[in-house]
Amino acid sequence: MILQPGQEPFRQAIEAVQRLLTRFEDRGVIIGGIAVGFLGRPRFTEDVDALLLLSVQEIPNFLKAARAEKIETRIPEAEDFARKNRVLMLRYVPADVNIDISLGILPFEEETVARSMLRTAGNLSIRLPTPEDLIVMKAVAHRPKDLEDIRSIVDKNPDLDVARIERWVRSFAEVLGTPSLWEEIKILLP
Repeated sequence: MILQPGQEPFRQAIEAVQRLLTRFEDRGVIIGGIAVGFLGRPRFTEDVDALLLLSVQEIPNFLKAARAEKIETRIPEAEDFARKNRVLMLRYVPADVNIDISLGILPFEEETVARSMLRTAGNLSIRLPTPEDLIVMKAVAHRPKDLEDIRSIVDKNPDLDVARIERWVRSFAEVLGTPSLWEEIKILLP
């Protein structure tokens, strides 16, 4: 991922989120458009998305640690919202950058974090999911931009573990009641 001049405040937001994830024993990964920029082609994104293995009981401690990184909640009753929806809606105050942290609990999310890797571009190092796991996340989200993201990840990573992608996409398709999901995704893969 290449950050252009003038993007230093956004970079600072990414670094603040990474420090926060590291503070919680590296139980998290940066996902979304930033991860696509590292694992596929750089693309425009306005926010920082992350997945963190965090119990709802840990939310108050996490928010306290976030404040030390100049990260605040961006909605009223953020703790209650996170307990119900498993997403912390935050904001990096100095740059006014939105941050969404999904609170992982599923076996796939646990595997994603366990398989994650530290990637470096220039002097920016962040923990990312593997290309396969990011493809699964993008397949489940299944918006037009997610399908384009899958194409860019495939282009940059031709030696993917397609069997892993298939296993998890089929599993999510069954739970979500979208039986055609794998058929739609497999045509994008090598």
